[in-house]
Amino acid sequence: MLARYPSNKTVCGVDEAGRGCLAGPVVAAAVILPKDFSHNWLNDSKQLSQEQREILRPIIEEHAISYGVGIIDNTIIDEVNILQATFLAMHQAIAFLKKKPTLLLIDGNRFKPYENIKHETVIQGDGIFMEIAAASILAKTYRDELMLQLHNEFPHYEWQNNKGYPTLKHRKAIQDFGDCKYHRKSFTLLKAETQED
Repeated sequence: MLARYPSNKTVCGVDEAGRGCLAGPVVAAAVILPKDFSHNWLNDSKQLSQEQREILRPIIEEHAISYGVGIIDNTIIDEVNILQATFLAMHQAIAFLKKKPTLLLIDGNRFKPYENIKHETVIQGDGIFMEIAAASILAKTYRDELMLQLHNEFPHYEWQNNKGYPTLKHRKAIQDFGDCKYHRKSFTLLKAETQED
């Protein structure tokens, strides 16, 4: 069982999904959980099966005091870089909250301050605190859903399986078919050894 962050403040967990992908948006979620919330499955989204994440998502949404989801597409990622795009997605998610938090718990080690709200960064926080784990699950499930929609438009990249991450099959499809409008042009889409002369 993960811990609750020890604070009397209104704590909001914040996490992102899709930073390392070659295609699609980066998605962030912000979640404020009630003090009495718990669930045996609640964990870092990467430690859960897709089925567990899909079951937990409506439970988190129903019980959360408030939650928000931010989506920054690949064109903005290319314009501002992935780190700044991640901060934008996180800020967007926080802005959608109906209740204003007094402390932001950010997964990772970097964050751009949001308004005048205090924040703490926690490396691998999605495997430590429930608030961040809940955010990681929402970010992951929302992004996966978006990538399934994009897969229907460009099925040859197999985004229904790789979700835009740089798998061998994804890179091979880019080599065979070229990139598309959802690929991040500022990323190295093909490794040098996979490119043809």
